[in-house]
Amino acid sequence: MDAKLKAIVSLITIIGWIIAVVVNSGKKEELASYYIRQTLGLYLTWFALSIIGVVPILGWTVCGVGSLIVFIFWLMSLIWSINGEMKPVPWIGETFQSWFRNL
Repeated sequence: MDAKLKAIVSLITIIGWIIAVVVNSGKKEELASYYIRQTLGLYLTWFALSIIGVVPILGWTVCGVGSLIVFIFWLMSLIWSINGEMKPVPWIGETFQSWFRNL
């Protein structure tokens, strides 16, 4: 699997992310590692938003708007990975890269 395909697979469901991590663990390629880290951050953000969504009214609003933003970021990340570009998602992408630099 080449780096671009690993990057794309990492963005397609959590199972795809796990497959990309396992396949990339042998010969680490920078593009694949970049999107593996980016995707993990997006998944964790979505998970945190879903926990906040348990709170009535305000939590539902935050979860709804936040989930829409995370989906847009995920879509942007997918398009960039298809193009082979290493661009961070706005606001939080660089943070994900530093937090998960060991992946």
